Amino acid sequence: MSKVVVGLSGGVDSSAAAALLHHQGYEVVGLTLWLMKGKGQCCSEGMVDAAYICEQLGVPHHIVDSRDLFQTYIVDYLVDGYREGITPLPCSQCNRTVKFGPMLNYAREQLGIDRIATGHYARIDYDEKSDRYQLKRAVDRNKDQSYFLYDLTQELLAGTLFPLGEVLKTETRKIANQYELKTADKPESQDLCLVEANGSMQAFLDKYITGKTGDIIDTQGQVLGQHEGIHHYTIGQRKGLGISAPNPLYVVGIDAGRNQVIVGDRESAVQTECTIKRVNWVSISPPNTPIRAEVQIRYRSQPEPVTVIPIHPPDGAEIDPKIGSCVKLIFDEPIFGITPGQAAVWYDGDLVLGGGIIELQK
Repeated sequence: MSKVVVGLSGGVDSSAAAALLHHQGYEVVGLTLWLMKGKGQCCSEGMVDAAYICEQLGVPHHIVDSRDLFQTYIVDYLVDGYREGITPLPCSQCNRTVKFGPMLNYAREQLGIDRIATGHYARIDYDEKSDRYQLKRAVDRNKDQSYFLYDLTQELLAGTLFPLGEVLKTETRKIANQYELKTADKPESQDLCLVEANGSMQAFLDKYITGKTGDIIDTQGQVLGQHEGIHHYTIGQRKGLGISAPNPLYVVGIDAGRNQVIVGDRESAVQTECTIKRVNWVSISPPNTPIRAEVQIRYRSQPEPVTVIPIHPPDGAEIDPKIGSCVKLIFDEPIFGITPGQAAVWYDGDLVLGGGIIELQK
Protein backbone atom coordinates (compact mmCIF):
# COMPACT_ATOMS: atom_id res chain seq x y z
CA MET A 1 0.00 0.00 0.00
CA SER A 2 1.33 3.45 -0.93
CA LYS A 3 1.89 5.88 1.91
CA VAL A 4 1.38 9.64 1.71
CA VAL A 5 1.60 12.51 4.18
CA VAL A 6 -1.27 14.96 3.65
CA GLY A 7 -0.87 18.57 4.73
CA LEU A 8 -4.02 19.48 6.67
CA SER A 9 -4.91 23.09 7.40
CA GLY A 10 -8.33 22.33 8.84
CA GLY A 11 -10.12 23.58 5.72
CA VAL A 12 -12.44 21.71 3.39
CA ASP A 13 -9.94 21.40 0.52
CA SER A 14 -7.16 19.65 2.43
CA SER A 15 -9.76 17.54 4.27
CA ALA A 16 -11.30 16.37 0.99
CA ALA A 17 -7.84 15.66 -0.44
CA ALA A 18 -7.05 13.43 2.54
CA ALA A 19 -10.40 11.64 2.28
CA LEU A 20 -9.97 11.04 -1.45
CA LEU A 21 -6.53 9.51 -1.04
CA HIS A 22 -7.66 7.44 1.95
CA HIS A 23 -10.58 5.97 0.02
CA GLN A 24 -8.33 5.36 -3.00
CA GLY A 25 -6.30 2.99 -0.85
CA TYR A 26 -3.42 5.20 0.26
CA GLU A 27 -2.11 4.85 3.78
CA VAL A 28 -2.63 8.46 4.85
CA VAL A 29 -0.81 10.32 7.62
CA GLY A 30 -2.08 13.80 8.46
CA LEU A 31 0.40 16.62 9.07
CA THR A 32 -0.42 20.13 10.28
CA LEU A 33 2.11 22.93 10.50
CA TRP A 34 1.75 25.22 13.51
CA LEU A 35 2.51 28.55 11.89
CA MET A 36 1.12 31.18 14.24
CA LYS A 37 -1.34 31.90 17.00
CA GLY A 38 -4.65 33.73 16.72
CA LYS A 39 -7.64 33.55 14.45
CA GLY A 40 -7.14 32.36 10.90
CA GLN A 41 -6.68 29.34 8.75
CA CYS A 42 -3.25 28.39 10.08
CA CYS A 43 -3.90 28.59 13.82
CA SER A 44 -5.22 26.54 16.73
CA GLU A 45 -8.78 26.25 15.34
CA GLY A 46 -7.40 24.78 12.12
CA MET A 47 -5.25 22.31 14.06
CA VAL A 48 -8.27 21.12 16.04
CA ASP A 49 -10.32 20.63 12.86
CA ALA A 50 -7.41 18.83 11.18
CA ALA A 51 -7.08 16.49 14.15
CA TYR A 52 -10.81 15.79 14.03
CA ILE A 53 -10.62 14.93 10.31
CA CYS A 54 -7.83 12.45 11.01
CA GLU A 55 -9.94 10.91 13.77
CA GLN A 56 -12.86 10.60 11.35
CA LEU A 57 -10.66 8.89 8.76
CA GLY A 58 -8.89 6.75 11.34
CA VAL A 59 -5.42 7.95 10.40
CA PRO A 60 -2.50 9.33 12.46
CA HIS A 61 -2.08 13.08 12.89
CA HIS A 62 1.20 14.92 13.45
CA ILE A 63 1.70 18.59 14.35
CA VAL A 64 5.01 20.27 13.60
CA ASP A 65 5.95 23.55 15.28
CA SER A 66 6.94 25.76 12.32
CA ARG A 67 6.48 29.13 14.01
CA ASP A 68 10.17 30.10 13.83
CA LEU A 69 10.29 29.27 10.11
CA PHE A 70 7.12 31.26 9.50
CA GLN A 71 8.43 34.23 11.47
CA THR A 72 11.72 34.31 9.54
CA TYR A 73 10.58 33.53 6.01
CA ILE A 74 7.15 35.15 6.00
CA VAL A 75 6.63 37.72 8.77
CA ASP A 76 10.14 39.20 8.64
CA TYR A 77 10.16 38.93 4.83
CA LEU A 78 6.89 40.88 4.59
CA VAL A 79 7.86 43.55 7.10
CA ASP A 80 11.30 44.14 5.53
CA GLY A 81 9.71 44.39 2.08
CA TYR A 82 7.11 46.95 3.09
CA ARG A 83 9.81 49.00 4.83
CA GLU A 84 11.67 49.08 1.50
CA GLY A 85 8.61 50.30 -0.37
CA ILE A 86 7.67 47.04 -2.10
CA THR A 87 4.61 44.80 -1.74
CA PRO A 88 5.86 41.26 -1.10
CA LEU A 89 3.82 38.20 -2.05
CA PRO A 90 4.13 35.79 0.89
CA CYS A 91 2.23 32.77 -0.48
CA SER A 92 4.75 31.47 -3.05
CA GLN A 93 7.58 32.04 -0.56
CA CYS A 94 5.61 30.20 2.13
CA ASN A 95 4.82 27.26 -0.14
CA ARG A 96 8.46 26.52 -0.95
CA THR A 97 10.32 27.43 2.25
CA VAL A 98 7.77 26.85 5.02
CA LYS A 99 5.30 24.28 3.72
CA PHE A 100 6.32 21.91 0.90
CA GLY A 101 10.05 21.69 1.60
CA PRO A 102 9.81 21.12 5.36
CA MET A 103 6.79 18.83 4.94
CA LEU A 104 8.61 16.58 2.49
CA ASN A 105 11.71 16.53 4.68
CA TYR A 106 9.63 15.60 7.74
CA ALA A 107 7.80 12.90 5.80
CA ARG A 108 11.05 11.32 4.63
CA GLU A 109 13.23 11.77 7.68
CA GLN A 110 10.73 11.24 10.49
CA LEU A 111 8.12 8.97 8.92
CA GLY A 112 9.97 7.18 6.12
CA ILE A 113 7.37 8.32 3.57
CA ASP A 114 8.42 9.67 0.16
CA ARG A 115 5.29 11.58 -0.86
CA ILE A 116 3.22 14.48 0.41
CA ALA A 117 -0.14 15.80 -0.77
CA THR A 118 -2.08 19.02 -0.28
CA GLY A 119 -5.48 20.42 -1.15
CA HIS A 120 -4.12 22.89 -3.72
CA TYR A 121 -5.89 23.23 -7.05
CA ALA A 122 -3.15 22.45 -9.57
CA ARG A 123 -1.85 19.45 -11.53
CA ILE A 124 1.52 17.73 -11.82
CA ASP A 125 2.59 15.60 -14.80
CA TYR A 126 5.86 13.96 -15.76
CA ASP A 127 7.23 14.58 -19.27
CA GLU A 128 9.48 11.73 -20.39
CA LYS A 129 10.91 13.66 -23.32
CA SER A 130 12.32 16.46 -21.17
CA ASP A 131 12.69 14.30 -18.04
CA ARG A 132 10.96 17.01 -16.02
CA TYR A 133 7.96 17.22 -13.78
CA GLN A 134 5.49 19.77 -15.10
CA LEU A 135 3.18 22.04 -13.15
CA LYS A 136 -0.17 22.79 -14.78
CA ARG A 137 -3.28 24.80 -14.04
CA ALA A 138 -6.15 23.05 -12.30
CA VAL A 139 -9.18 21.94 -14.26
CA ASP A 140 -11.20 24.45 -12.21
CA ARG A 141 -9.74 27.69 -13.57
CA ASN A 142 -11.64 29.76 -10.99
CA LYS A 143 -9.80 27.97 -8.19
CA ASP A 144 -6.46 27.40 -9.95
CA GLN A 145 -3.54 28.04 -7.56
CA SER A 146 -0.62 27.30 -9.88
CA TYR A 147 0.35 31.00 -9.70
CA PHE A 148 1.32 30.52 -6.04
CA LEU A 149 3.19 27.27 -6.75
CA TYR A 150 5.62 28.46 -9.46
CA ASP A 151 8.57 28.35 -7.04
CA LEU A 152 8.37 24.60 -6.37
CA THR A 153 11.50 22.71 -7.39
CA GLN A 154 11.68 19.54 -9.45
CA GLU A 155 12.35 17.55 -6.26
CA LEU A 156 9.24 18.96 -4.59
CA LEU A 157 7.05 18.37 -7.65
CA ALA A 158 8.33 14.78 -7.87
CA GLY A 159 7.28 14.14 -4.28
CA THR A 160 3.88 15.88 -4.32
CA LEU A 161 0.31 14.90 -5.16
CA PHE A 162 -2.54 17.32 -5.85
CA PRO A 163 -5.72 15.19 -5.56
CA LEU A 164 -7.98 18.17 -6.33
CA GLY A 165 -6.27 19.15 -9.57
CA GLU A 166 -8.94 17.46 -11.68
CA VAL A 167 -11.83 18.38 -9.36
CA LEU A 168 -14.21 21.33 -9.45
CA LYS A 169 -14.71 23.21 -6.18
CA THR A 170 -18.39 22.23 -6.17
CA GLU A 171 -17.30 18.59 -6.36
CA THR A 172 -14.93 19.11 -3.44
CA ARG A 173 -17.86 20.10 -1.23
CA LYS A 174 -19.76 17.03 -2.44
CA ILE A 175 -16.80 14.80 -1.60
CA ALA A 176 -16.58 16.30 1.90
CA ASN A 177 -20.31 15.75 2.42
CA GLN A 178 -20.14 12.24 0.97
CA TYR A 179 -17.56 11.25 3.57
CA GLU A 180 -19.37 13.29 6.26
CA LEU A 181 -16.30 15.37 7.01
CA LYS A 182 -16.59 17.91 9.80
CA THR A 183 -15.25 20.63 7.50
CA ALA A 184 -17.76 20.02 4.66
CA ASP A 185 -19.62 23.28 5.25
CA LYS A 186 -16.73 25.27 6.70
CA PRO A 187 -16.52 28.77 5.13
CA GLU A 188 -13.67 29.26 2.70
CA SER A 189 -10.74 31.44 3.67
CA GLN A 190 -10.87 34.69 1.68
CA ASP A 191 -7.65 36.38 2.78
CA LEU A 192 -4.04 35.75 3.64
CA CYS A 193 -3.71 34.00 7.01
CA LEU A 194 -1.94 37.09 8.40
CA VAL A 195 -4.83 39.30 7.29
CA GLU A 196 -7.38 36.97 8.88
CA ALA A 197 -5.42 36.89 12.12
CA ASN A 198 -4.98 40.67 12.34
CA GLY A 199 -8.11 42.04 10.66
CA SER A 200 -6.23 43.73 7.82
CA MET A 201 -2.77 43.89 6.30
CA GLN A 202 -2.43 47.45 7.62
CA ALA A 203 -3.18 46.29 11.17
CA PHE A 204 -0.59 43.52 10.84
CA LEU A 205 2.09 45.88 9.52
CA ASP A 206 1.35 48.53 12.14
CA LYS A 207 2.37 45.99 14.80
CA TYR A 208 5.89 45.92 13.35
CA ILE A 209 6.42 49.24 11.56
CA THR A 210 6.17 52.66 13.19
CA GLY A 211 4.59 55.03 10.69
CA LYS A 212 6.70 58.02 9.68
CA THR A 213 4.96 61.03 8.17
CA GLY A 214 6.14 62.02 4.71
CA ASP A 215 5.10 63.72 1.48
CA ILE A 216 2.72 62.52 -1.19
CA ILE A 217 4.01 64.08 -4.41
CA ASP A 218 3.02 64.03 -8.06
CA THR A 219 5.32 62.93 -10.87
CA GLN A 220 6.64 66.53 -11.19
CA GLY A 221 7.62 66.61 -7.52
CA GLN A 222 4.81 68.87 -6.31
CA VAL A 223 3.64 68.08 -2.77
CA LEU A 224 -0.06 67.16 -2.75
CA GLY A 225 -0.47 65.91 0.79
CA GLN A 226 0.97 63.85 3.62
CA HIS A 227 1.08 60.15 4.42
CA GLU A 228 1.59 58.39 7.76
CA GLY A 229 3.82 55.59 6.52
CA ILE A 230 4.84 54.24 3.11
CA HIS A 231 3.87 50.72 4.22
CA HIS A 232 0.22 51.72 3.85
CA TYR A 233 0.57 52.10 0.07
CA THR A 234 1.09 49.91 -2.97
CA ILE A 235 1.57 50.52 -6.69
CA GLY A 236 -1.71 51.03 -8.54
CA GLN A 237 -3.61 52.02 -5.40
CA ARG A 238 -6.33 54.61 -5.95
CA LYS A 239 -8.48 54.63 -2.80
CA GLY A 240 -7.39 55.89 0.57
CA LEU A 241 -4.81 58.37 -0.66
CA GLY A 242 -6.25 61.20 1.43
CA ILE A 243 -5.78 63.83 -1.26
CA SER A 244 -8.20 65.55 -3.60
CA ALA A 245 -7.62 66.11 -7.29
CA PRO A 246 -9.77 66.94 -10.35
CA ASN A 247 -8.84 63.58 -11.94
CA PRO A 248 -8.26 60.12 -10.44
CA LEU A 249 -4.76 59.61 -9.07
CA TYR A 250 -2.92 56.35 -8.51
CA VAL A 251 0.21 55.38 -6.62
CA VAL A 252 2.89 55.06 -9.30
CA GLY A 253 5.98 54.89 -7.10
CA ILE A 254 7.21 54.57 -3.51
CA ASP A 255 10.57 56.11 -2.58
CA ALA A 256 11.62 54.54 0.71
CA GLY A 257 14.86 56.57 0.86
CA ARG A 258 12.98 59.88 0.70
CA ASN A 259 9.92 58.53 2.52
CA GLN A 260 7.69 59.68 -0.35
CA VAL A 261 4.63 58.28 -2.07
CA ILE A 262 4.44 59.28 -5.74
CA VAL A 263 1.07 59.59 -7.47
CA GLY A 264 0.02 60.20 -11.05
CA ASP A 265 -2.70 59.57 -13.60
CA ARG A 266 -3.48 56.07 -14.84
CA GLU A 267 -1.13 56.46 -17.78
CA SER A 268 1.72 56.98 -15.32
CA ALA A 269 0.99 53.59 -13.73
CA VAL A 270 1.46 51.51 -16.90
CA GLN A 271 4.67 49.86 -18.09
CA THR A 272 5.77 48.08 -21.23
CA GLU A 273 8.49 46.01 -19.56
CA CYS A 274 9.90 44.95 -16.22
CA THR A 275 12.70 42.87 -14.75
CA ILE A 276 12.10 39.66 -12.80
CA LYS A 277 14.53 38.27 -10.22
CA ARG A 278 14.77 34.94 -8.36
CA VAL A 279 13.39 33.13 -11.39
CA ASN A 280 12.42 29.47 -11.09
CA TRP A 281 11.99 27.59 -14.36
CA VAL A 282 9.35 25.04 -13.50
CA SER A 283 8.21 22.84 -16.37
CA ILE A 284 11.02 23.55 -18.83
CA SER A 285 14.78 23.91 -18.61
CA PRO A 286 16.08 27.49 -18.51
CA PRO A 287 16.10 28.75 -22.12
CA ASN A 288 19.08 30.57 -23.60
CA THR A 289 17.02 32.66 -26.00
CA PRO A 290 13.77 34.65 -25.73
CA ILE A 291 10.49 32.74 -25.59
CA ARG A 292 6.87 33.72 -26.10
CA ALA A 293 4.38 33.14 -23.29
CA GLU A 294 1.41 34.55 -21.40
CA VAL A 295 2.10 36.16 -18.04
CA GLN A 296 0.09 36.92 -14.91
CA ILE A 297 1.45 39.71 -12.73
CA ARG A 298 -0.99 38.97 -9.90
CA TYR A 299 -3.20 36.07 -8.90
CA ARG A 300 -6.46 37.30 -10.40
CA SER A 301 -5.05 39.15 -13.41
CA GLN A 302 -5.75 37.95 -16.93
CA PRO A 303 -2.84 36.31 -18.77
CA GLU A 304 -1.15 38.81 -21.09
CA PRO A 305 1.05 37.99 -24.12
CA VAL A 306 4.71 38.61 -23.37
CA THR A 307 8.25 37.98 -24.57
CA VAL A 308 10.46 36.49 -21.85
CA ILE A 309 14.13 37.39 -22.33
CA PRO A 310 16.74 35.58 -20.19
CA ILE A 311 19.33 37.90 -18.64
CA HIS A 312 22.73 36.25 -18.55
CA PRO A 313 25.53 37.46 -16.25
CA PRO A 314 28.70 38.75 -17.94
CA ASP A 315 31.20 36.10 -19.02
CA GLY A 316 32.86 34.56 -16.00
CA ALA A 317 30.52 36.27 -13.52
CA GLU A 318 28.53 34.22 -11.03
CA ILE A 319 24.83 34.70 -10.39
CA ASP A 320 24.19 36.89 -7.35
CA PRO A 321 22.50 34.54 -4.85
CA LYS A 322 20.36 37.40 -3.52
CA ILE A 323 18.65 37.95 -6.87
CA GLY A 324 19.18 34.57 -8.55
CA SER A 325 18.42 34.09 -12.24
CA CYS A 326 16.73 37.04 -13.95
CA VAL A 327 14.61 37.70 -17.03
CA LYS A 328 13.17 40.75 -18.70
CA LEU A 329 9.49 40.76 -19.64
CA ILE A 330 8.43 42.76 -22.71
CA PHE A 331 4.64 43.09 -22.86
CA ASP A 332 2.73 43.22 -26.12
CA GLU A 333 0.52 45.91 -24.57
CA PRO A 334 1.27 48.25 -21.64
CA ILE A 335 0.28 46.74 -18.28
CA PHE A 336 -1.25 48.69 -15.38
CA GLY A 337 -0.07 48.43 -11.81
CA ILE A 338 3.05 46.26 -12.08
CA THR A 339 4.03 45.95 -8.42
CA PRO A 340 7.56 45.26 -7.14
CA GLY A 341 7.61 42.33 -4.75
CA GLN A 342 4.69 40.53 -6.38
CA ALA A 343 5.14 37.44 -8.55
CA ALA A 344 5.09 37.29 -12.33
CA VAL A 345 4.29 33.79 -13.61
CA TRP A 346 4.39 32.86 -17.29
CA TYR A 347 2.47 30.07 -18.98
CA ASP A 348 2.12 28.17 -22.23
CA GLY A 349 -1.60 27.42 -22.09
CA ASP A 350 -2.07 25.44 -18.87
CA LEU A 351 1.64 24.74 -18.49
CA VAL A 352 3.57 26.82 -15.93
CA LEU A 353 6.87 27.66 -17.61
CA GLY A 354 8.42 29.75 -14.86
CA GLY A 355 8.04 32.66 -12.53
CA GLY A 356 9.84 35.09 -10.28
CA ILE A 357 9.63 38.28 -8.25
CA ILE A 358 9.02 41.66 -9.89
CA GLU A 359 12.10 43.80 -9.30
CA LEU A 360 12.02 47.33 -7.91
CA GLN A 361 13.05 49.54 -10.82
CA LYS A 362 15.89 51.89 -9.95
